[in-house]
Amino acid sequence: MKFDLDAIRIQPGKKPNLVKRPTRIEPVYSSKEEYHELMTQHVSQLSNLQQILYADNRYSVLLIFQAMDAAGKDSAIRHVMSGVNPQGCQVYSFKHPSPRELEHDFLWRSNCALPERGRIGIFNRSYYEEVLIVRVHPEILERQNIPNDLTHHDKVWEHRYRSIVDHERHLHCNGTRIVKFYLHLSKEEQRRRFLARIDDPNKNWKFSAADVEERKFWEKYIDAYETCLRKTSTKDAPWFAVPADDKKNARLIVSRIVLDTLESLDIRYPETSPERRKELLDIRKRLENPENGK
Repeated sequence: MKFDLDAIRIQPGKKPNLVKRPTRIEPVYSSKEEYHELMTQHVSQLSNLQQILYADNRYSVLLIFQAMDAAGKDSAIRHVMSGVNPQGCQVYSFKHPSPRELEHDFLWRSNCALPERGRIGIFNRSYYEEVLIVRVHPEILERQNIPNDLTHHDKVWEHRYRSIVDHERHLHCNGTRIVKFYLHLSKEEQRRRFLARIDDPNKNWKFSAADVEERKFWEKYIDAYETCLRKTSTKDAPWFAVPADDKKNARLIVSRIVLDTLESLDIRYPETSPERRKELLDIRKRLENPENGK
């Protein structure tokens, strides 16, 4: 699978023009059969690398997914991570903050869900909602019990961007590798997927009138995403704007990036010391001769 990841990597400090950035590109697969073959290969490789990550127990990996509704976050996570051992992978879907969560700073609830060493953590939406939906709907900020002098000024968003970047730098310095995916969906493709959810009884539960209401704020969301990506994409915690109108293509690109991230880590199965090896050989002899191993 050949693909120029730099074409979708958001360069630090550069504001991406999401209106002009494509939501559909030339697919990295040539047929349905090749897609399944590539995805099977990626899933198998991810499974092997995740086992080594778990055994090495020094790094953790955090994958963050953000997107407009119906962009395919759930299906991307489900397909890409389908072969990973559940013991080594934690998926969190962040909904509206609970009353308890609102009593803390906006990073608190996600800190409680960070992956342990040796594990892969996946955030389906994240603390980035605080500079996306909250920026589009600033009335949400009014309900967060934050002192007025800290919220009633234009710099509140700059403070949050800075908090996020500092937070991610701290995690990186302590062994957590962060990769962030913005699934870039077109408004027309979202409309088609909404219609499909209405027409398929098994998908009715995934759709609500509120989803349609949010389409009225499409331009505001695009502006919020552009600013967010520019302010928070860094060398150590990059954003990737993945064209998402083709779900299969998006999944392959996401899985390739996750593979590249794991392959870049200095991870290996722990080496056995001479003393431990001798102990294991002694145990083997006892197991081979049950009479002596009573």
